[in-house]
Amino acid sequence: MIELIKNTKQLGQIIRKKRKDLGLTQKEVSDLCNTGNRFISELENGKTTVQFEKVLKIINALGLEVQIVQKGFKTWKS
Repeated sequence: MIELIKNTKQLGQIIRKKRKDLGLTQKEVSDLCNTGNRFISELENGKTTVQFEKVLKIINALGLEVQIVQKGFKTWKS
């Protein structure tokens, strides 16, 4: 799955879907990642001021990853 994320709401929706697909509750994810339940809820609801380090920890725990790709990147032939 490759998703282009343009805002925190989209990121939250992806995280919520993955959590539910894995059959996990917000509490289970928060326990797994040592964060508060409120943090998971705010992340899934697209709060713009969440701590990025915690977001990365949750993304990783759910089996997802973040990649940074340059816009319009083309492979150059030598």
